[in-house]
Amino acid sequence: MGQREGWGLIKILQQVQVEYGYLPKDLLKRTAEMLKLPYGKVFGVATFYAQFHLTPRGRHIIQQCDGTACHVKGGVRVGRFLREELGIGPGETTEDLKFTYEVVYCLGSCGLAPVAMVDGRVYGELSVDKMKKILENLE
Repeated sequence: MGQREGWGLIKILQQVQVEYGYLPKDLLKRTAEMLKLPYGKVFGVATFYAQFHLTPRGRHIIQQCDGTACHVKGGVRVGRFLREELGIGPGETTEDLKFTYEVVYCLGSCGLAPVAMVDGRVYGELSVDKMKKILENLE
């Protein structure tokens, strides 16, 4: 697959994900058939790029930083709270599809450590109590 075809595939996968919120396996197969590409190529692209998700994601995305500054300044306690409170581990989504919890290693806000990004908004100087309030304010 040349670079040009690859970009077409990426744009199609992006559109499918916008429509469905993730990339269901049956739609990956249909995309491969439509573009006359081997399924392995389509699946490979979908799994190579971090922007693509093969399972449904929650309405609220929590990305907790575990970079050095966040780890040292209490991010471990915040992460433990999130895993216990949500009942899921990193990379997982709650059964009710309300939350997806991810661990990332840099949000570019080391001066505010520990930090997390919830639905695209960065929250700094986190404590367990502050994270609990953030979660309570989400619908």
